[in-house]
Amino acid sequence: MKRRAILALPLILAACDIDPVTDYLGGFGDPVRGAALFAPRNLGDTSRWQGDPAGAAMAAAQLEFLARSFRDNPIYNVNNVAVSQTLQSAVAEMRAALGIAPAARNADVEILLRRASVALREGSQAQALAALTGPNFTVRPEEVLRRLGDLPRLPNVSSAAGMAANAISPGRRS
Repeated sequence: MKRRAILALPLILAACDIDPVTDYLGGFGDPVRGAALFAPRNLGDTSRWQGDPAGAAMAAAQLEFLARSFRDNPIYNVNNVAVSQTLQSAVAEMRAALGIAPAARNADVEILLRRASVALREGSQAQALAALTGPNFTVRPEEVLRRLGDLPRLPNVSSAAGMAANAISPGRRS
């Protein structure tokens, strides 16, 4: 039994690699913690997503999720005002880079970016473009998709990623 658990660990971690928010540690973890712990890797240098618009869309969705969680979730917003403010600045920077409306709701943008990411991973550019259409975007969907594939390093996003990870690291109370 112990051996099966050890053999399953790489599969669980691989699932987290795709989207740590949706199935953090196979459902045995907190999705906010999962996103925050993976934030330095996913958001520390956003230029790592060059040529991978699906990965960039998922990373941007995770940023929206973290910003919303640190702002609205009572577990995380109590002692993390600076983290929350930095995440909001990071969202503004990411949105400006991608062509997302500044006033769009985090949850709405997160869902649309996740849909685009899944569609791209499944090979459906048409579905991705459909997800990137509407009032939450300030540029045409083709341009959002192009920007996702050519994301530069975003310094505010990088700082926010480190702060979020540090805020929930083991040994530190949230």
